[in-house]
Amino acid sequence: MDSAALLDLLGNENRRRILRLLARKPCYVTEISEYLGVSPKAVIEHLRKLESAGLVESRVDDQRRKYFHIARNVRLEVTVSPYGFASKSAYPTNNGFDITTCRHLSLDIACDELDELGDLLQALEELEQLENELSLAQRWVQSQLYDVLDQISETVGDGPESRIYADLLATIRSEPKSVGELRSELDVPREIIAELLESMADDGLVRRTERGWELTTT
Repeated sequence: MDSAALLDLLGNENRRRILRLLARKPCYVTEISEYLGVSPKAVIEHLRKLESAGLVESRVDDQRRKYFHIARNVRLEVTVSPYGFASKSAYPTNNGFDITTCRHLSLDIACDELDELGDLLQALEELEQLENELSLAQRWVQSQLYDVLDQISETVGDGPESRIYADLLATIRSEPKSVGELRSELDVPREIIAELLESMADDGLVRRTERGWELTTT
């Protein structure tokens, strides 16, 4: 699901409360209504939107009661910094994903080989610890990343547009990009990007080629 649409959907507190409740157990409309303290009609409307987004599904039991439950695992990541605003939604990898391809990460938890309850609980604890460590590591990486972007900004400019300088350099560091591509990726007016690129070209930082703008140094 598109991350912007997911943000809009989860912006409603009652929908967040519904998901928290359904994360504990499947529920029918009356249960949810009593838990939220809102009318069944309002609950049905919230559930309709959650179902349309693919976050919630329903099933009917033997008493013909319709139960709702969370349909899938999804992670929403939002980054707000002086260098931009970004959001992305991510779904769990399939079981065939080779974790060893993540060369900056190492772990030794073979969950698919566990069958004893004690071993499974131990694996659960280790994975929860790993999740906490990854969260801390991600925050540390973001801190270092923004420090580097600050240093790039200070190196190439000292005005209000210095952060756009840093964004431009970071965006073309791996491959040449056209002004149109840079405008689309950075969401900055075309004329501003063109002006900054020309300024950086005068300073010898970038150059224009047939493939687009690129760095003159590594």
